Amino acid sequence: MAAFRHSIQEQIPALRRYARALTRDAELADDLVQDTLVRALRSEHLFHGGELRSWLYTILTNLNRNRLRSLARRPTLMAIDDNDAPDAAGPEAGARDIERALDSLVDDQRTALLLVVLEGMSYREVAEVQGVPIGTVMSRLARARAHIKGYLEGQRPVLRRVK
Repeated sequence: MAAFRHSIQEQIPALRRYARALTRDAELADDLVQDTLVRALRSEHLFHGGELRSWLYTILTNLNRNRLRSLARRPTLMAIDDNDAPDAAGPEAGARDIERALDSLVDDQRTALLLVVLEGMSYREVAEVQGVPIGTVMSRLARARAHIKGYLEGQRPVLRRVK
């Protein structure tokens, strides 16, 4: 039991980094990590070996998905900052463009991209975390990369035709 808790404790910095990338809010990310740790410790009896890291990322991803679903039911309020000017120049402008490009991704694509690029997970591990086949992960990554490239090159997003 102490070994299990120690193994979980070793994963906390990586969980915090991933949660901050997902939420872009330090306090919210810390809450998400804390909820993940509480759920993991309560569900220790459900962990039957395997990759602890993937199991914790799965818990965190599912908690974030549930949070986003509950937020979707509420109206969104956003403050307008002086820094939101589209013609802002300087080194910060590129980072803001990348951040906006990441924000414009579909949640599953952003999650897959962050797990591979930020956390260095293999496609197999990402597939396990997201509960999908590896081919789906590869497709999500390809679409995410193409979307970000197009966004940064100034292309307008393609609208899907609904029948």
